[in-house]
Parts: sequence; structure tokens; C-alpha cells
Amino acid sequence: MNPTAVLQYPLNTEKAVRLMNAENKLLFVIATKATKADVKKAFELLFKTKVTRVGTYTSPDGKKRAYITLAKDVSAIDIFTKMGIA
Repeated sequence: MNPTAVLQYPLNTEKAVRLMNAENKLLFVIATKATKADVKKAFELLFKTKVTRVGTYTSPDGKKRAYITLAKDVSAIDIFTKMGIA
């Protein structure tokens, strides 16, 4: 699966910012057919960063989200800044 097709776009909500600061996690909307392994592989390819854990959640409106926990030596805020969002 194409990495840019797996990771559709990052979420920039209050909860996402709180997770970035407190737990070193990023929140992305992902393809509905993407697995946790697909998300981990796509993120590591796109951002050249080690991913510790991926959790997924499908919202009632049908959008699938991924909670991506980064390695301790990588800052989620730095990655978010590199994307040009923060």
C-alpha cells in the first residue's frame, strides 16, 4: 500500500495537541482498510522515525484514526512542525 494513501492527514485538535505534549503521540486519519502494520510501515517510511506503537479507532462517522506513539528519542512536536502544521 502507498504510504501517502495509508496516512491521509494529521488531526490538529485540542486532544491531538494534548497527546503530542503528554504522551508523544500523533493522531492521523487513515485509510479504512489500513492495518496497524500498514500505518507503522508508512509512517516510518515517510518520516524516517521509529514508531513504538499504533492504536486504531473507527469513529461513528466511518473515519478511521491512528494513534501513533513515537520512540522516546523522537519528539512528536518536531514531526508535527516538519509537516508544516504547527
